[in-house]
Amino acid sequence: MPPERDLMLLTKRKPKIETERLTLRPPVHSDFRAWAALRMDSQEYLIPWEPVWSIDHLTRKAFANRVHWAQRSIANGSAVPLFVFRRTDEVLLGAITLDNIRRGPAQAGTLGYWTGQVYARQGYMQEAIGAVRHHAFSQLDLSRIEAACLPENAASRGLLEKSGFKYEGVAQSYLQIAGRWRTHVLYAALRSDRRGKTDAG
Repeated sequence: MPPERDLMLLTKRKPKIETERLTLRPPVHSDFRAWAALRMDSQEYLIPWEPVWSIDHLTRKAFANRVHWAQRSIANGSAVPLFVFRRTDEVLLGAITLDNIRRGPAQAGTLGYWTGQVYARQGYMQEAIGAVRHHAFSQLDLSRIEAACLPENAASRGLLEKSGFKYEGVAQSYLQIAGRWRTHVLYAALRSDRRGKTDAG
């Protein structure tokens, strides 16, 4: 159990996770205005680390498609996309997704996340990662959570390391970021991790 209070209301279609400061839940159509405003206000902060935004990225139609994808992914067990809200005022802070969930011998998933610029470096995403990690291991029965980021993204690397992820290596041309194939550094957290501290390159 993580140190945060972790009250999980687990239904097949609407997972909801609450921590001391946060509520994590799937996106719904009524989140559109808050999501679009936060993404727009944080555009310069986010774009260097993300795939190129489509022309319709901030439109209501694109957001509706995002909500439908979230619903389908949760229903079929392939992903758990969650928006991150501050409990005191229900303000949207960012999002976190456990994606590419593989069953069978792997029992693994891939973590992705983003925070609005004004809410960065306040410990919110570390709290969210801790909650999703606990959910993945205790409720979804995963054995491994993977994450990747650009080598120069010191903030994201530090966040992963503080959240118990260990550096595992480098993947060449891992994702297209800002329109170019970029090499990423790889991290992972294991359910039963007896590894000591690893040296990041």
